[in-house]
Amino acid sequence: MPDDDRRAWETVLAHIETDLLEGRLRPGDRLPGERALAVELGVGRSSVREAIRVLEVLGLIRTATGSGPSAGAIIVALPGGGMSALMRLQMAARGFPVADVVKTRLVLEASVVTELAGAPNRPDLAGSEALLRAMESRELTEAEFLALDAQFHVSLAEASGNQVVTAMMAGLRSAIEGYARAGVPGLVSWPATSARLMLEHRAILAAVASTDAEAARLAVQSHISGYYAETHLT
Repeated sequence: MPDDDRRAWETVLAHIETDLLEGRLRPGDRLPGERALAVELGVGRSSVREAIRVLEVLGLIRTATGSGPSAGAIIVALPGGGMSALMRLQMAARGFPVADVVKTRLVLEASVVTELAGAPNRPDLAGSEALLRAMESRELTEAEFLALDAQFHVSLAEASGNQVVTAMMAGLRSAIEGYARAGVPGLVSWPATSARLMLEHRAILAAVASTDAEAARLAVQSHISGYYAETHLT
């Protein structure tokens, strides 16, 4: 049962964040159902719903209504620092122009992959690889795929070890995911586009692994600008 001096939803929030930080939940996993969490933690279902709402605002999960394998809440990111959380909340409140987000991504992410490819020691890309494997599931909805896609780009910044760039990318993640989802209706074929995006992700990682900084830079810039152009967003 929750402590008397804590609101019940905070207990739920702390429980889920602990599972994320300790690796019991990872991007691509689904949260237990609302009823199961309420019983497990001894709180009301309204408290579970409030905690899930907060986690969604912070960009850690995405929810889908209905029934079947794609329903419920899916983990799309791991908790970041206070700066990341603040930026994500600011983004949720007012947002930035899509063109500005894309231009910023082109600068930041080109720098990230160039640094990764030129690192004296092989960067740890296990987190990025795990996200790509999660994205290969045929059960993912378009929104879930794009949520994991956005986190893949954050994971590259995390692998670079640059805490400021990582915080900036984590803060932009909600905006990146938002415009990616907004562009889906303008696509000719979601299956074709998602398959191409996966190939482009693999090409970015391959260029980094082969220490080809120029190829990595060109790959990530083409990837970002290509989707933006394809969706005809303004």
